[in-house]
Amino acid sequence: MNSIEAYENDIHLQMSFLKSFKKQKAISTSCQKNTLFSGSGDSLVSSLLAESFSGGLTRAMDPLDLYRNTSLVKSKQVYFVSISGNTITNIKVAKIAKKSIAITSHSQSRLAQASDEVIMLHSPNSGIFTAGSISFLESALTCISLVTNVKIPDLSLFTKAKIFAKKAIISKRIFVLGNLHTFPIAMYCAAKFYEILGYDVHYSRIEQFSHMELFSAKKGDTVIIFEEKNPHTKQLEKNLKKVGINVIHPSLPSEKLSQVIFCIFFSQFLSLYEAKKKRKKECHFVTAKKIREVSNQMIY
Repeated sequence: MNSIEAYENDIHLQMSFLKSFKKQKAISTSCQKNTLFSGSGDSLVSSLLAESFSGGLTRAMDPLDLYRNTSLVKSKQVYFVSISGNTITNIKVAKIAKKSIAITSHSQSRLAQASDEVIMLHSPNSGIFTAGSISFLESALTCISLVTNVKIPDLSLFTKAKIFAKKAIISKRIFVLGNLHTFPIAMYCAAKFYEILGYDVHYSRIEQFSHMELFSAKKGDTVIIFEEKNPHTKQLEKNLKKVGINVIHPSLPSEKLSQVIFCIFFSQFLSLYEAKKKRKKECHFVTAKKIREVSNQMIY
């Protein structure tokens, strides 16, 4: 099985996983005020989702920022999100936080050993080195469930996202826009295009896009909007199309967690189908060995 096939397989495993997902007991409101979430890459996305679904009570922070500013963690409870449990900066910060809780798939990892408590992730996967999908979904839902009550939405979202993604036409230069709850998924969507295709993708909050990134957009670029259709987003879509920019604006459900899960599925399928159109067998980050080595040297 090649890494693109493994990615597709892991995406489809999410359907059965969601039926058996076990949520965490939510942290009390008073405790959330003294709680941080931290992680890198997809794990930072999960941390940001905890921040947004807590209504801003908890904060998501970059682990290197915490390591450079230790006063931020010495009085805090910190949840470190790391699938591998071996990212070095998380481990360093876990050793100095007032209380460290690891959210990881590996109970014997260095992060788990450096933490006071461990929340184990148990989602299945193909066992092939590939881009994160089901492992991310589990970490995201785990983080959200720690700050609010989680009810898994109708799984028809999976099919709807798949159908919409299959019809979408994108360019190699993409801007993904999100709001309070979907901006983290805009980051995730960009990450999948980096990992799988090596595309030039930018992520932004919807309001900030019109102030900054828009000025680097060119005719033929693609803008993906992760927000409900409302007067503001409809006007943005209309204006962008006038200047020759391709806009993808899926119809999102009204409930916030449903929006997030739909956008996760849509991001996965969109990158998968683009890889298939390009007849790719392996993810970009699998074949880009020199770049991956730089990444590994900095991460581990």
